[in-house]
Amino acid sequence: MLDLAIVGGGPAGLTAGLYATRGGLENVVMYEKGMPGGAITQSSEVENYPGITEVVTGMELMQDWPKQCMRFGLKHEMAEVSRVSRPQGRCFTIELSDGTSVSAKSVIVCTGSTPRRAGFKGENEFFGRGVSTCATCDGFFYREKEVAVIGGGDTALEEALYLANICSKVYLVHRRDEFRAAPSTVRRVLENEKIVPILKAVPEEVYGDAMGVQGLRVKKKESGEIVDIPVPGVFVFVGNDVNNQVLKQADGSFLCDVNEWGEVVVDLAMRTSEEGLFAAGDVRMMAPKQVVCAAGDGANAAIGAIAYVEYLHRENLC
Repeated sequence: MLDLAIVGGGPAGLTAGLYATRGGLENVVMYEKGMPGGAITQSSEVENYPGITEVVTGMELMQDWPKQCMRFGLKHEMAEVSRVSRPQGRCFTIELSDGTSVSAKSVIVCTGSTPRRAGFKGENEFFGRGVSTCATCDGFFYREKEVAVIGGGDTALEEALYLANICSKVYLVHRRDEFRAAPSTVRRVLENEKIVPILKAVPEEVYGDAMGVQGLRVKKKESGEIVDIPVPGVFVFVGNDVNNQVLKQADGSFLCDVNEWGEVVVDLAMRTSEEGLFAAGDVRMMAPKQVVCAAGDGANAAIGAIAYVEYLHRENLC
């Protein structure tokens, strides 16, 4: 039986493995069907991680993490977890996609989330080369330049306000005639002279060349008019899909509490409503979606898992 099973091999999962094994847990396995590193490996430029003094790619940032995090005994199992359950007693069952299963005393779920794509032409082609889903990560590269933001919810408007502090102009493209954000946020956006709302319009195509994005074409829904917006950066904020599938049980319920968006409800120690089960990184509620924060979550969750397993041993419950 495992002391700890970690589901997901991004910054949160790797850091959880490092802290758990260095903290004394044995038989710790991280389940990640691909190579560890997480979604940040797809980023073309990272410069806001502490200790990184030059701009690096996400792949460069993460290249040494697995080696460091496995030096104390963390094992990487290249397998896909289909479900985490607790059929009886205190032990968790880790069900794998090949039909096998293993038991674990504690579990940390670090499966992250996936930004939704808006689905316009060129979006995938230029992703990471001018199309982004993270203003905090990539906004700096467009300092004093014009950019476009696609979306009309709280995240889109908040990111537009963030970009307005950096960029010379922000075109805010939304398909409806009003925004779906908190009234105070909407007011701040409408009062900001750098933000230009383009309402009742949908993105048609982002275009560019080998160097990256050169502009965005949007279509007015009522007139059908195509409007060309010559910008080097396009930020898409149309929601995130939380990767919570491993927590869904056979009857459709979740193993622990999730909020209305499917994000795992945790406390400050990354504990879920299910004792011995932790969640870290973008899968948890109110996640900032930053590498440094995911790593911190992983460390917190691992510290909690160590305390929980020690409690089981001390009370002879396992």
